[in-house]
Amino acid sequence: MLGIELKDAGPGRATVWMRLSETMVNGHGTAHGGVLFLLADAAFAFACNTHGPVTVAQGAQITFLRPAEPGDELVAEAVERSRFGRGGLYDVTVRRSDGTVLAEFRGQSHMLARPPLPKD
Repeated sequence: MLGIELKDAGPGRATVWMRLSETMVNGHGTAHGGVLFLLADAAFAFACNTHGPVTVAQGAQITFLRPAEPGDELVAEAVERSRFGRGGLYDVTVRRSDGTVLAEFRGQSHMLARPPLPKD
């Protein structure tokens, strides 16, 4: 729905891309923080699920550093920092396509003990 594309993935890492549209901005005309969080979270989700077992977010935080504007191409790169037991720690950097860092995200993952139940 938001046009997020998986560009690359490997063990403990993932890169996603999207173009910021006019509908994704806040009242100041810059990227809504929730959109930047969602993009970073998508990269995090792909990265922490590259090992096979179903893994979900346990927690996450983001620091916004610079604004993005409609038309900007955004790239989020997730990198695994540590895996321990059923947990993991991942850092995601969100950049404009020119390399300017817009946000830093840190996510904590939790591997489920069993696959989720099917929906009825």
